Amino acid sequence: MIRSRINFSFIPVHIKVLLQRMGIVMLFMSLSRLVFYVRNSDSFSDVLFSDFFVSVWFDLITVCIFFIPFYTFYLFPLPVGGYKFSKRFFKVLFHILNSLIIFLNLLDVEYFQFTSKRSTFDIFSFVGGETGMGQLIISFIKDFWILIIIFILFVFISEKLYRKTERISEKWSEGTRQFYKVRTISFCLFLPLLLLIGRGGFRVRPIGSIEVSSYTKVENAALVLNTPFTMIKSYGKEVLEMKHYFSEEEEAKLFNPIQVSQPQHILPDGTNVMLIILESFGDEFVGAYNQSTSYTPFLDSLINCSLSFEYGIANGKKSIEAVPAIVSSIPSLMNNPYINSPYGNNKIQSLASILGEKGYSSAFFHGATNGSMRFDGFTAQAGYQKYFGRKEYNNEKHADATWGILDEYFNPWTAKQMTSLKEPFFSTLFTLSSHHPYFVPEHMKKNVKNGPYPICASISYADYSLRKFFEEAKKQPWYDNTLFVLCADHTPASNSVIYSQRTNMYKIPIVFYHPKKGLKAKKEKILFQQLDILPTILDLVNVNTKFYSYGQSYYSKSSREAITYIEGAYYYFNKNHMFSFSDDKVRNMYDFIVRKEFAVDSLIYYKNESMAVEKRLKSIIQRYNHDLIRNQTTVE
Repeated sequence: MIRSRINFSFIPVHIKVLLQRMGIVMLFMSLSRLVFYVRNSDSFSDVLFSDFFVSVWFDLITVCIFFIPFYTFYLFPLPVGGYKFSKRFFKVLFHILNSLIIFLNLLDVEYFQFTSKRSTFDIFSFVGGETGMGQLIISFIKDFWILIIIFILFVFISEKLYRKTERISEKWSEGTRQFYKVRTISFCLFLPLLLLIGRGGFRVRPIGSIEVSSYTKVENAALVLNTPFTMIKSYGKEVLEMKHYFSEEEEAKLFNPIQVSQPQHILPDGTNVMLIILESFGDEFVGAYNQSTSYTPFLDSLINCSLSFEYGIANGKKSIEAVPAIVSSIPSLMNNPYINSPYGNNKIQSLASILGEKGYSSAFFHGATNGSMRFDGFTAQAGYQKYFGRKEYNNEKHADATWGILDEYFNPWTAKQMTSLKEPFFSTLFTLSSHHPYFVPEHMKKNVKNGPYPICASISYADYSLRKFFEEAKKQPWYDNTLFVLCADHTPASNSVIYSQRTNMYKIPIVFYHPKKGLKAKKEKILFQQLDILPTILDLVNVNTKFYSYGQSYYSKSSREAITYIEGAYYYFNKNHMFSFSDDKVRNMYDFIVRKEFAVDSLIYYKNESMAVEKRLKSIIQRYNHDLIRNQTTVE
């Protein structure tokens, strides 16, 4: 019996070694993706077998980018391969690059739970803004120790496999004419080939994260991509580019962020405004919205006597994206959050600056370490007159082990501090205790409501602390003349199949409450996004002004809508539909009203609607990119 065997003898030995070593990296990229998928499978309900092949292609691109220094030196036709110092050099360089790739991929195994996307380079801007880094690192090591073990195991096996490649030796002697001939040809052939793969093939531009939508469904982008790829593609780049979908005249007819307020005279002139941003309070845990177990009895009681919205939408998945959206009505429609983007120093308007022109004093309260997520810098730029953080509270006995001052202490302290503000005032409180690692102080553990996930007790504790704020606020002279606006910054990590889907992963409580019942209690079954808060507040406190906003007032007659951006795709909510848009085209359409474990793409049945949505989105994107690039996000 004759056995056929493919002969690869024509491939030089050193090329075989190089391919084997790059193959080791590819292997652990796939294993890291497997770990990522197992942990986050609820977020990917419709994975196709073809997604695997696409992911291998993106992994190969990533390896060819990250290993440029390795294979460039390795292929260079010099007779140094047999020396101990060169062998040691290549081994150390290999393990540095390979370990970095493994580390970045494993980082998103858990971090994806909070952002629902692969991390980009802005994560280091966020981490760099945390002065309590030691505490954060200890906390993450404690909670995610299993990933550290996996990382060590992967690196250990990588070393074992690398040693096997070192046993292969070339059959000719270095320094011979044959050696230089083979090495030079290999260098001229394989170096351009690897660089070509690294750019994604023969493309006009090197491949980026946004191109993944051409290969898979946008909701599976995070599974197909890998974190080293999204990191390096987002490094040092001003992601916005001028769009020219329409003429300026046509664009203005489709979308115009310059608006005029419509005073409603429902509340008295000079009404104070108290904005409370609740860390990670997604609808999933709020009984008034999830029709199930509630961890927020106090917030539920407020909702019952307030103007609220069945379909409140967060305009991002990070706290750093929420603040500009809420106080300045500017979304982060790009890979970097607005605050960390190249446009973070643009001129802007905000509730603080607009109301400040009408005689309002203003203050921002956040119990985290001063400088956290650059909130102190942004709020100063946005026109807030005062900032109160962990430093101003000045009592570390009331701090948690990670972020800052516990809500049960900081919240009522905030209520007392506000009494020193000149009325009318605009004040903002950003809570923090319901942030990972979901710390609950020992004396409260028996008093909070536990659930199937650690966040449940933390949300319960934050709700208790919210009650403490209002108990103290009721004692203050300004309470009866204050409009309270409560909303979450974003939804938290979810283990629910329903709340992990794009159709439900942005749903948050947004509540307008006035103690004297100036507002009619009503739960509106309409879309209302964070961007809509600014124009609605201006109408409610009777401010007559022109302003810049990507949202619209509750009292506007325009069609309700909401927009978010994540991982190269825009998600547009209108009526009861959510459209995904990427690479200049509407890709999918789902019904976000109906809660199903597997959302059905109905785009094929709504061609006319999708064309109208495409025009609307293109006009928003064109104006957004133009105004941020030109620093024109104010009314002159």
